[in-house]
This record gives sequence, structure tokens and C-alpha cells, in this order.
Amino acid sequence: MTSTTGDAGVPSIRMLVRLSVPAVIIGVVSALVLWCLDEVAGLLEDGLWKGLPGALGIDPSSGWWIFAVLTATGVAIGLVVWLVPGHAGPDSATTELMTPPLRLAVLPSLILATVLALAGGVSLGPENPIIAINTGLLVAVIARLWPAIPPQLVVLITAAGTIGALFGTPVAAALVFTGVVAALKTGGALWDRLFLPLASATAGSITMTLLAHPSFAIAMPTYDAPKIVDLAGGIVIGIVATLLGLVIVYVFPLVHRTFHRIGHPLIYITLGGLVLGGLGALGGPITLFKGLTQMNELVQTRGDYTTWQLAGIVGVKVVALVIAAAAGFRGGRIFPAVFIGAAVGVLANALVPAVPLPVAVGCGVLGLTLAIARDGWIALFIAAAVTNSPAMLPLLCLVILPTWLMVSRAPEMLIKPPVTVAPAPAGPTGPPDSPTQQTAPGS
Repeated sequence: MTSTTGDAGVPSIRMLVRLSVPAVIIGVVSALVLWCLDEVAGLLEDGLWKGLPGALGIDPSSGWWIFAVLTATGVAIGLVVWLVPGHAGPDSATTELMTPPLRLAVLPSLILATVLALAGGVSLGPENPIIAINTGLLVAVIARLWPAIPPQLVVLITAAGTIGALFGTPVAAALVFTGVVAALKTGGALWDRLFLPLASATAGSITMTLLAHPSFAIAMPTYDAPKIVDLAGGIVIGIVATLLGLVIVYVFPLVHRTFHRIGHPLIYITLGGLVLGGLGALGGPITLFKGLTQMNELVQTRGDYTTWQLAGIVGVKVVALVIAAAAGFRGGRIFPAVFIGAAVGVLANALVPAVPLPVAVGCGVLGLTLAIARDGWIALFIAAAVTNSPAMLPLLCLVILPTWLMVSRAPEMLIKPPVTVAPAPAGPTGPPDSPTQQTAPGS
């Protein structure tokens, strides 16, 4: 009988080819679920921000309407987390991009909470919930269709397919999973272990591109070649953006504890909605939602804002990200971080026009994303995708060196449960480590 693995558990070519079929299917399904989620959220968003105010003769960009919608969104998500079976899964503040698969019974409530957050204007992206949704769904399905495939492999392939769909290219997943699979002690060449995640990511990105044409690229002046002054300016902007991101990271657990001390999800999520509503009324529509569309709008209309207004947009979005992530809303933190980084770049370009706009925006995105995601590949990829300029790559690779040193020992933007060590039971005359309780050898 022909083995499907080589020496030391190295995957054989036969096994890779055979598993590429479910990997491609997983990638396609991951993209379809993401697309459906986006479509439903988009329909609800149109109703809340266009249809309903239009029918009522209300300006949807007015401060009081923004405040009302975000407050109502907080109430609705609070009710989902409190009352709907599954309680919308774990708090997104406590989860990374890849998490253990959720039970199928949890997924409907998580889908509902995610759609409400995306449509209601909450400053979070879809990345954490959609990866959790796809993982929970596909682990259950693959267990029935291909029970021989290990669930851990399905988690890996599903996350890759979803990341490929989110960013519209398999390159993002390939970069992210280079570090992930390199840490797995499974033997074989790196590209043997990347083969299935990349197959899934490619299928996911192609499917999503055909359906929705996602793109991070911003229309900006062409950048041809780095100059010494650009390198200096880019490093300064990258460092400033990283420092701002680290402020978010350090403040985040304090704000999270403040909200969750209240105890009841309906109360603290509603309170979060109230605060987000006030911030949205202050910053305007440009500071709402996950930020991808708003980032393009900000860059294209940057001449309409004063430097103080740009600084205000950065400040409002920073606080909105912290509140949204800490107050129990379901969503990811990378997309709004990209907006903040782009806004920092636009502000830097307004203050020092000699720094080219692509350099300012790219380095701002790099610094913020690196601080929030703590992943150099994600930060480099998104910064390069936003600028859409191959000439930016050498500059970005230089800027990431000092900024990585800044974040490498900093905490993650992640709430981890406290580690408690249960005390060992005491012996009849003292604690177990007491000299009187030591056991004689051989007894």
C-alpha cells in the first residue's frame, strides 16, 4: 500500500494533491460566507443610513441621527449577547484571528451581532468574527464529509481561505501563514506546509474578487523611487504611528475592565453604543464603520479638512476603536487600525507637504497596523497594498525595522484570562512542600 506521507511525517505529493480538493472547496465556501455576511450587512446599512432617514426627511450625517443609530446598535447587540442562545460567542477582545472552532449553536448569534455591528457604524472590521464563523461551520461540515482530515488542519485552511477572501489576494494569507506553519513541528519543506493553506487562500480570494472586487489600494499620486528625505520622513511617521498604536494597546485593557466591571452585557454594550454615538456625532460619518471606504474618501477629500480637523478625525477614530473593542461589540481591530494609520499619514502630509502622500500614508498604515496586529507580514502587506506602488517596498522594509523593535516586547491588543494556580491540598500536618511531608525514596 502506498503511503501518503514520507519520512518523519512529511506530507507526500499524493496527499497534497488529494487534500487540495477540500482545501479549494473550503476557500470557496469561506469567501461565499464572507460575501453573504457583507451583503446582508450592506442591505441593513443602506436601510439605516439611507432608506430610513430618507423616508423620514432626515439628514443621515446629522449628529443626532448618528448618535441615535449607534446607541440603538448598542442596545440591539447587547440584547443578542444577553438573550440569544450562544451569546454571540466569546468577546472579540479575547480572541485572535485563529481560534478553536465554535459550536454550530453559537454561530447564529455571532452572525447576528456581527451584521448589526457592521451595519450600525461600529468602528470594527469583520475579520475576527468571520474567521470564527467559517471555522466553526467548516470544521463541522468537513468532519462529516472528510472525517480523516484533522480538525486542526481544517482550522488552518479555513483561516487561510478567509484571509485570502478578506484581502482579495492569496499573498496576504501566504505571508501570514509563513510564520504560523513554520512554528509547527511537522517536518518537510516550508512550501509543503504552505501548499494547502495557499490553495484555500487562492480559491477564497478569486471567489471574493469575482463577487465583490475588494481592494485596499487608494488612488494617490504615483511614487517612482525613494529619496533620502523620504526615508527620513517615513521613519518618523512610522515611529509616530506606532507610538499612537501602542497607546491604544496599553489603554485597551483598562477600558475593557471598566466596561466589563458593570457585569450585564445589555448595560455595558449599550453604554458603549452611547459613547460611540457621541464620538460619531463629533467626528462625523468619516469616523464610522470599519474604515475601508472612509479611508479612500479621506485621502481623496483631504484638501477639504484643516490640519486640526484631520487631527480630530484621528483622535475620534482612536477612541472609537478602543471603545468598540472594549465594550463587547463583535469585530476585528485591523481594519479600523488601517484607517487610523492612513489618517495619520494624511495629517503628516498636511503638516509637511514635502513628504509624498504615498510615503506618509504607507508608513502611517504600517506603524498602526504593526502595533495593533503585532504581525510584521500583515503590516507590510497592507501598507504595500494601500500605496499600490512597488517602489514603496524598500522604504517600508526599512521603516518596519525600528517600529518592530518598538512593538516586539509590547503587550498584544488582546485580553487574556488571568492565570490562577490552584493551591495544592495540604497534607495532614502541613503543606505538601513542607520538609515534614517529603516522601522517602522508594516508599
